[in-house]
Amino acid sequence: MRIISGKFKGRRISAPSNITARPTTDFAKEGLFNLLNNRIDFEGIDVLDLFAGTGGIGVEFVSRDCQSVISIEQNERQCAFIRKVCTELKISNLSLLKMDVFKFLNACHSKFDMIFADPPYELKELADIPQIIFDKKLLKADGLFVLEHSAKNQFDKHPNFIDHRNYGNVNFSFFAEKE
Repeated sequence: MRIISGKFKGRRISAPSNITARPTTDFAKEGLFNLLNNRIDFEGIDVLDLFAGTGGIGVEFVSRDCQSVISIEQNERQCAFIRKVCTELKISNLSLLKMDVFKFLNACHSKFDMIFADPPYELKELADIPQIIFDKKLLKADGLFVLEHSAKNQFDKHPNFIDHRNYGNVNFSFFAEKE
C-alpha cells in the first residue's frame, strides 16, 4: 500500500504476510480522499480510526496534517506493524489503542471531526456501528463519519446517511448530523 498525498506522499508501506487485516485498496483510498478533500480541511482536525488494521488510513490522515489520530485495533500483530510504521515515519500524533472497538466506543467521551471505520466485512455488528456513533454523540459539529463495507450492506435508510460511493468491491457510506 502507498500513501496517496501529504508529507508522506508516495511512500510505500509493505505489510507483513502474517497480517490478517484487509487493507483498503489504493484505488479506493485515493477515491475516498479525493472526496474528503472537497469536504474537509484536514489541517488541525481530530480523527478516530476504528478497526485500524494496517494503519494505512490513519497514516494517510497524519500525512495531511491532522492534529491527532486515535487508531483502535485489537490484533497485536497489526498493532506492532502500526507502531513500526509510526517509528519509521517519526509520527508522534497517532495514538494507537490496542482494544476492542465496541469497548472503546462505549467508554469514549471525546468528540471527533472525522471518524473512519473499516470493520471486517463479515462482522455481525457492522450494521450497528453508525447508530452507536450517533447515540454516543462522538462527532463534533459538522463532523463526518465514513464506514467502509461490502456491497451487501445498505445504509441509505439510516437517518444520518448522506452519501454512498463504491470503488470496485469497496463501499463507503457517509454520515453526518442532520439539522
